[in-house]
Amino acid sequence: MKIGERPGNDRTSRGISLEPLARSARRAIAPSNIDDVLHLAFLVALVFIAFHTVTDYAISNDESVQHRYGELIIAYYQSGFRLRDVFTFENLYLYGGLFDVLAISLGHIVPIDVFELRHILCAMMGIAGIAAAGATARLIGGPRAGLVAVAALTCCGAWYGTMFNHTKDIPFAAAMAGATLLLVRLARQLPSPRPFDVAAFGCLAGAALGVRSYGLLLFVYLGLAIAINSPWSESWRERLRFAAASVWRTCPALAIAYLLMVLAWPWAALSPLNPIRGLFAFSEFHYAIRTLFAGRVYEMADVPRIYVPGYLFFRVPLVTQIGAGLALMSLGWRPAGPGSQRRRDLALLSITLLFPILCQVLVHGPAFSGMRHFLFVLPPLAALAGVGLSDLLDAIALRSRHLTSAAVTILCVSFLWDGSMLARLHPYESLSYNALVGGLPGAFRRYDLDYWFNSMPEAIHKLEALLREETAADAVKSTNIYSVAVCGERLPFDRSVTLPQLRWDFRSEWDESEFFIAPTQMNCDHDLDGKVVASVERFGVPIAYVKDRRAIVKRPVSDSASPLAGLEPTGKNIAQAVPFD
Repeated sequence: MKIGERPGNDRTSRGISLEPLARSARRAIAPSNIDDVLHLAFLVALVFIAFHTVTDYAISNDESVQHRYGELIIAYYQSGFRLRDVFTFENLYLYGGLFDVLAISLGHIVPIDVFELRHILCAMMGIAGIAAAGATARLIGGPRAGLVAVAALTCCGAWYGTMFNHTKDIPFAAAMAGATLLLVRLARQLPSPRPFDVAAFGCLAGAALGVRSYGLLLFVYLGLAIAINSPWSESWRERLRFAAASVWRTCPALAIAYLLMVLAWPWAALSPLNPIRGLFAFSEFHYAIRTLFAGRVYEMADVPRIYVPGYLFFRVPLVTQIGAGLALMSLGWRPAGPGSQRRRDLALLSITLLFPILCQVLVHGPAFSGMRHFLFVLPPLAALAGVGLSDLLDAIALRSRHLTSAAVTILCVSFLWDGSMLARLHPYESLSYNALVGGLPGAFRRYDLDYWFNSMPEAIHKLEALLREETAADAVKSTNIYSVAVCGERLPFDRSVTLPQLRWDFRSEWDESEFFIAPTQMNCDHDLDGKVVASVERFGVPIAYVKDRRAIVKRPVSDSASPLAGLEPTGKNIAQAVPFD
């Protein structure tokens, strides 16, 4: 030790370097870790909010049949493969039932309503998808990028507003988001990825396939990841050796994914090509479903090629689109060199966003319900936004500290504004549109809104409040029965009604009902006339109407429903519903 040098300044002590410990200590107190703390706090807050608001969301159209499908899958295995109703139940055999089987299994353990349990489970998966997007952005762009990505996906109403009751789309998208995170990690380790990462990727790919056959895209992405990370500066023999080694070492992921898939999707086990057949079957779906785009009504098979990209542009907050655009543009101006791995990561992440949208545009497949079937592109979009906006702040910081503070303020205000819009829409966050179409008022009767009639419970409660006000307390308990025609599904109606006088339409004709409840989606509220006595509104836009038709049908309010109360309506098609997809 030199004279005057203190022992604590020695870089080594008894042969052990202290520099790594010093670097770890500096990282522990570095400002970037504030972003990690905020990141974690954000996710914890999301879990808290989800548990306290989960009952605000209605049962969606698909949930009852999906739940039944899960029961049939379990019965199929419990019977030793003898009960084969699972293969003839509507068209659900084309999908996996992983979420439904998991929800039913948990229902035997958790003593709460089965549909509330489904919504809690779906919400937790939605938050897991947000966490995966943040982790992917952090892996590529650092802690601040991860924090921005989490905020970006949370403030997107197309994600947050659907993560409570879209029990097929959100679980699939969350599994895809987690698999994408693992894919980026795997790509960095090629041609010798860690076995744990390979196994985790296989599990998440299997989970995605256990919900939808679109999960096959993950293995397309894996092949592209191998190509992107190939040593292109080496000889073709080296590149071939790299590819062969990469394929060999990632093969276990395919085996794991296949095993999980067939457990959750019995039809896929009947033939090795069935998952591919299921994927192509979706491009041939031609139901009599209509959808709105730019004020024009289309059949699902005739939507314009720009339908899905258009909804993506109109639904995703503008600040998120700007951030993702910056990240995509950076692929063109970043030179090769020490940061080339980061560039490859961004290229792979960009593929997971653009490839499925490009396929939809080129194939011109059917589409409806806005971008619901493409929710799985939102996590990579948010991750790209996190990286792009974080890079923008870094570039501004090189010029001026004051400009950096202003940019951070603008970014925070943008997310707070988007978040406040969702809070004002609650629980209809899924109806959010950005300024490109003028928000919800601009989208009214021009784009798909409440296609699953999530506003039905609120409309029913307003009708009940009206009847309580106009009827004496003792008359409320009378035997008077009112028939209610509903442009929606029966299950959410029955679970929302509290007044015994209100019954799902039981008249011989649909238009004989005393009351009519309908969303403004696809002008369903125009199907029956009546006096508007209540409406569900957000931002001054009517989402649903309640109509009093007693003066029209001229039916006495005192009417016994006992002979007909159990009958289904025989009038018009009561729902512009999405058929089991």
